[in-house]
Amino acid sequence: MNFMPTNLVISIIFGLGAGWLVNYLADVLPYTRRFSRPICQLCGASFGLWDYLLFRSCKNGHRRKLRLWIVQIVILAASIYTWLQPSSKIGYFPGLVLIVYFGVVFVIDMEHRLILHPTSIFGAVFGAVIGIVAHGIGPTLLGGLGGFLIMMAFYYLGVLFARIRARRMLAQGQEVDDEEALGSGDVILVTVLGLILGWPLIWVCLLYGILLGGLVSLFIVLWLIFSGRYGANALMTFIPYGPYFIVTAAMIVYFPQFVRIFTPG
Repeated sequence: MNFMPTNLVISIIFGLGAGWLVNYLADVLPYTRRFSRPICQLCGASFGLWDYLLFRSCKNGHRRKLRLWIVQIVILAASIYTWLQPSSKIGYFPGLVLIVYFGVVFVIDMEHRLILHPTSIFGAVFGAVIGIVAHGIGPTLLGGLGGFLIMMAFYYLGVLFARIRARRMLAQGQEVDDEEALGSGDVILVTVLGLILGWPLIWVCLLYGILLGGLVSLFIVLWLIFSGRYGANALMTFIPYGPYFIVTAAMIVYFPQFVRIFTPG
């Protein structure tokens, strides 16, 4: 594709809009589960349209999250990259919609430890369409089923780990919380990713997502040790795995060379 200035402007406009949409959905869906007027999470003041669009502080002076700027930059870069090198199977605009879906799920899970039903329903429908276009019906359905069954096995292992953790906390006289190693939302998310990636690429997504999550956890533990903040229950703290699965799924979709380099055969 010849990358003319007009194309650059188009990709920037859509990229800015996509980034704004990710931020908006991440600000309202965890609280209302629907399209609603965004409010300041510190004081509850409603934002005016232009104040929200331009990332201004709320009327009480509370500054917006740094996340908004990070999301805008990342989504804008992704839009330009996808315009330059669109997926040969799904194209630029479906690829940008998929980036928005990935971004919303990533941000909400990182900030709230939630995989929401509205995003799951949209992801299942859109993911099935994308998967069928890219891989055909058979691999798409098999990928969804494979992702579901694999994550269900991990889910029940997580339930067992949570029970062990709860017993340890009780033995130490600590209050038991309701933290889960993996939730039902993670199972649904991986099922959706299985539809998008198809079989057997969902295996690659899960494998490298788990490895990436483990690597990040290792760095966190090392930082806690060297900063003197490491406690007895550090290894019993759960991390959200959804964002790591999103990252590896995005790598597979938008950087197919990732699969060829890191996957034997």
